[in-house]
Amino acid sequence: MKKRPLGGTGLAVSEISFGGWQLGNDDSWEGLDRETSLALVHAALDAGITLFDTAPNYGAGESERILGLALEGRRDEVVLVSKFGHRRDGPKDFTTGGFFERLGGSLERLRTDHVDVLLLHNPPAEIYEGTDPIWEALDEARERGMIRHYGASLDVAAEIEACLSNTGSEVLEIFFNILHQDVRRAFPLAREKQTGLIAKIPLDSGWLTGKYDAGSRFEGVRSRWSDEEIARRAELVGQLGWLTEDGSPLACKAIAYCLSYDEVSCVIPGTRTMAHLQGNLAAAGCSIDPEERMRLEAFWDEFTGGGRELLPW
Repeated sequence: MKKRPLGGTGLAVSEISFGGWQLGNDDSWEGLDRETSLALVHAALDAGITLFDTAPNYGAGESERILGLALEGRRDEVVLVSKFGHRRDGPKDFTTGGFFERLGGSLERLRTDHVDVLLLHNPPAEIYEGTDPIWEALDEARERGMIRHYGASLDVAAEIEACLSNTGSEVLEIFFNILHQDVRRAFPLAREKQTGLIAKIPLDSGWLTGKYDAGSRFEGVRSRWSDEEIARRAELVGQLGWLTEDGSPLACKAIAYCLSYDEVSCVIPGTRTMAHLQGNLAAAGCSIDPEERMRLEAFWDEFTGGGRELLPW
């Protein structure tokens, strides 16, 4: 497993890392019992995965609990990322009143005295102005040794630019895949600031595995897509047939696309089964050449009108 620097943090992380959304999460993922979840994390560790991403609201805290159990005795082998802003059992809350109590709850569930990276979990735009007291709280948490680095999980280039221009963020988790490329327009700034970039949702919730089509229907969080939006996604994925003419699975090419940018430190695809894990790991042997990358960039530029009409998330 190749490693890359996590920006200027001094940390190195595996290119293929582990998204913990599905651990203990019953929302449209058919549930993962603890035994299976622990086995997945242990297999990922043994395969060389070194960054694990979670949040207190994933499975109402169960994702953090499972990682805490799975990493006992191996905590020093990994870079652990969690978040703040989505409450474990309630609505979003970025106020500082309960910040240290809630961060302490995450640390307790994770069975550790610190997280390597704490991210504000898709906060409202005004927080990126840098004047909100949450940034002072993050600085204090770092001084106390509860966190080592901080930043935000966000979705578009404008958020990256505001966050990096106005705050001390060192790591960002970005929504980046073949169908959602807006963030790459802020890559020059991220490179200038030596920001670590973690690419989330690299397979676009399964669309970039090729397993869905215009007739697919969804439950849970993905039920937000209308029939028209599903048909549009299916049409776009259908235009990517050329990308797999060499026999590579679409999922491998999709992950390789994200990793073709030096600015990206790692990708965190979701993992629900050993087959998913093996598929994610196989992407480490896949590549995108410069011509393919340019063609994928042009593809996104064309269907979004140069980024003016983004595909609904």
